[in-house]
Order: sequence, then C-alpha cells, then structure tokens
Amino acid sequence: MCQLFAHQPQRDYESQTRSLRIDGHSTSIRLEMAFWDTLEEIASKQDMSLAKFLSCLHSEVLDHCGEVHNFASLLRCSCLIYRSKTATVTPDFLAEAGPRLVAAE
Repeated sequence: MCQLFAHQPQRDYESQTRSLRIDGHSTSIRLEMAFWDTLEEIASKQDMSLAKFLSCLHSEVLDHCGEVHNFASLLRCSCLIYRSKTATVTPDFLAEAGPRLVAAE
C-alpha cells in the first residue's frame, strides 16, 4: 500500500506560496501543488478565476461562521471533500496487499 503513496509525483507535494487579495486585503497562502491544482479545477468548473473563487469561499465562510480561523486548512479540507466526491474508486492497491486487519467483534 505504501507504493500508492510513495510513488506520487514529487511536484504534487512541493509547496508554493501565492499572494492574492481577499475582500480587498493582500494575503499569501502556502499550499502543496496538488491542492493548488485542485482549487484551480474547482474554480474553473465554477467559471471563476482562482482569486474570485477563493474570495467567494472566504466570504461564504464568514457569513456562515463569523470568522475564518485557518483558511489554508479550510482549502485543503475543501479539496479533500471535492476529490472524495469526484474520485473513481480504484482499489488496485488492495489486490496486492497482504493480510488485512479486521475489526474484532
């Protein structure tokens, strides 16, 4: 199973800091490239630029929660939710796996 994780492209987990404006305030966000790629895909599907999508998301969180504690973490979790809803299940690694742990009854 570790091959599934160990053989991913290094580019995916290299981080990049991007500067942007959210509600008129300049800020920077540091995320791994895989998350930037996913956010760009989500923004594109919403017919928005990445900056517009991030501003929209930030505003919606403010409206819903009153504040945003950790926007970078929110973005990572949003990407995970998006990927879990759009991913095709391919359990190839399970076929090669040895014995599996089974919950005790």
